[in-house]
Amino acid sequence: MPERTPGQTVGPFFHYALPYDGDRELVAPGTGIRLHGIVYDGAGSPVPDALIEIRQADAAGVVPVVPGSLVRNGVFTGWGRCATDRVGEYWFSTVEPGAVDGGAPFFAVTVFARGLLDRLFTRIYVPDHPALTNDRLLASLDADDRARLIATRGADGSLQLDLHLQGDNQSVFLTYPGHK
Repeated sequence: MPERTPGQTVGPFFHYALPYDGDRELVAPGTGIRLHGIVYDGAGSPVPDALIEIRQADAAGVVPVVPGSLVRNGVFTGWGRCATDRVGEYWFSTVEPGAVDGGAPFFAVTVFARGLLDRLFTRIYVPDHPALTNDRLLASLDADDRARLIATRGADGSLQLDLHLQGDNQSVFLTYPGHK
């Protein structure tokens, strides 16, 4: 029988290999909205070496199926990647997603960070949308967990949601069929 080896974590190697020009700019800065926040670890300290990916619908609620998401050529692909900076902040320049199939509009989020054995999945919901009260996922959660998934809107129209990997304010993380 082969000897067992310890598990590997998913970082920190992101700043060297995965970011690329325009990765966080799904639309040109200043033409859409800014989605942003800070990633915190279990002790409440910012995580300076996390990687956040988003997937989203366009403003009409259509999830784009466009090849070449790593090339920013003016076509909205609905996908972006952002490495956190030294103070744990992430940001995207994007459009506010529309509702898909009658649900509340949201950004699908994947988090990669040091110490994680696998990526984490969550959502960031657009605030003040009428469909928030009817969304199946939100309806299945208690009020505190629902609040941890809904962004706040800044005076400038930006959307903010901080992500907490552990602790009292831990973000709501999801599992999907086939994902362990």
